[in-house]
Amino acid sequence: MTITIEPATSERFDDAQHALSGGGDGHGCQCQWWMITNAEWNRTTQLEREGRLRAELDAGPPPALIAYVDGEPEGFVRVGLRTTHVRLSRTRAIAPHSPEPWDDPTVWTVSCFVVRREYRNQGLNAHMLEAAIDYARRSGARAIEAYPIDTSTGKRRSNDLYRGVLSVFQAAGFREVARPKPDLALVTLDL
Repeated sequence: MTITIEPATSERFDDAQHALSGGGDGHGCQCQWWMITNAEWNRTTQLEREGRLRAELDAGPPPALIAYVDGEPEGFVRVGLRTTHVRLSRTRAIAPHSPEPWDDPTVWTVSCFVVRREYRNQGLNAHMLEAAIDYARRSGARAIEAYPIDTSTGKRRSNDLYRGVLSVFQAAGFREVARPKPDLALVTLDL
């Protein structure tokens, strides 16, 4: 299995759509959950969210990375400025627990992962996270924050793991700074 990770650019929009459509909520979400308020989410259709993602890719810089397995787009990870993730600062299980000021433009986030069904449980998230860390570092991030699920607290549906899995973040060097819920960790990595 040959894995390469590339920025999600406008030229790769169709690849992003393929990666997002392999099962789970990715296709309907279009990686917009954290980017808009709940009211906006409830007003938008899947097609409108797709248009928002296309506009993000067209405008740049790339808001995500695409994982290719043997040349095929099989995974998608959103990574970028935390300040652009509007919903995060409004989420009670996250916002009050962050040690970083919400308006700090040097704090990035890895907010969601999508892996096509046929490539799950093969370590693709770890590869995408490593690439996301490198991308954030090269882009000037001072710190990266994430909100993974601790699967040691019980079994989860795959759709519930879009935030990532705690053990993958810990293996990449992230440290836990808060535990807002028994299965929800807030982790950071200083760059």
